[in-house]
Amino acid sequence: MINSDAWTRGMLFLTLALMGIPGNGAVIYAFLSAMCHEGHLLPADAIVLHLASVNLTVVGVRCLLEVLATFEIYNVFNDVGCKAVIFIYRTSRSLSIWLTFVLSAYQCLSIAPPGSRWANARVLVARYLGAIFLALWLINTSMSVAPLMFAIGAKNDSKLIQNGINVEFCFLAFPSKFSRDANGGAQVGRDVVPMALMAMASLIILVFLYRHSQQVKGLRSGGAVTAGRQGQSAERRAAITVVTLVTLYVLFYGVDNGLWVYTLTVQQTMGSSLISDLRIFFASLYAAVSPIIVIISNRKVNGQLACGNRPKTLSDPIQPKV
Repeated sequence: MINSDAWTRGMLFLTLALMGIPGNGAVIYAFLSAMCHEGHLLPADAIVLHLASVNLTVVGVRCLLEVLATFEIYNVFNDVGCKAVIFIYRTSRSLSIWLTFVLSAYQCLSIAPPGSRWANARVLVARYLGAIFLALWLINTSMSVAPLMFAIGAKNDSKLIQNGINVEFCFLAFPSKFSRDANGGAQVGRDVVPMALMAMASLIILVFLYRHSQQVKGLRSGGAVTAGRQGQSAERRAAITVVTLVTLYVLFYGVDNGLWVYTLTVQQTMGSSLISDLRIFFASLYAAVSPIIVIISNRKVNGQLACGNRPKTLSDPIQPKV
């Protein structure tokens, strides 16, 4: 019989799945539809498309499996299945973080004045975006190899004594406390570095937009004010989206990593705990909520979802780079 706490836990993860899977699927559909109609995607749109794809994997893999665990369906995977599922989840989770950083960095470069060194850097990023995606995949897959070595099925729980990590449907059985802590420290470092960089990029964007708004306020001619308001509106929309995504990252993954550090530094048993559930919840929350922000703020996504076959005309408003 499932108690009330377990039922609540299961409903929370089911809610994340019901938000994240359709949400990310809608963003993916919108950009693929736009690419079919226009023949290409802007670099920022390609980044968001890639981000939605890995977020869909994060929500689809982890949240649905947590729902199964709530109903005490643990022995879903054997050792090979556990290795594959946890490897895919961890790789997708880390890619979600780094792609958010890439998006914020590209938006930061997009505000650079034409002809400057940073504007040239933006051109290079756009030109070699495929290589950047490949590099991120290689780096993050190489940092997610621990499950391939240490993940085992839940039916082997009798083998685990002190240095394992319970992920509900599988276990990570590290050979020593040092290897467990080293793996955890590498994960924290992998998350903290892009967090600091994307926070810096967002701060630069906000400072630029503040200065730009002050300059627009100084314009007094009617035509100049109108043009300034149009440009300011598009820039503000793009800035709000980027800053919101970064804020969500810092909030959700900050809590996740804080709890992860706590679990590494405090003696604990292998059983399921509130801290473990909170970690998983906050680690999945960004992947479930971020597509909602994109759908609300991105005009291209809005247009494709509202009327996927509407042809683009010259009178369409300029899309913000989100």
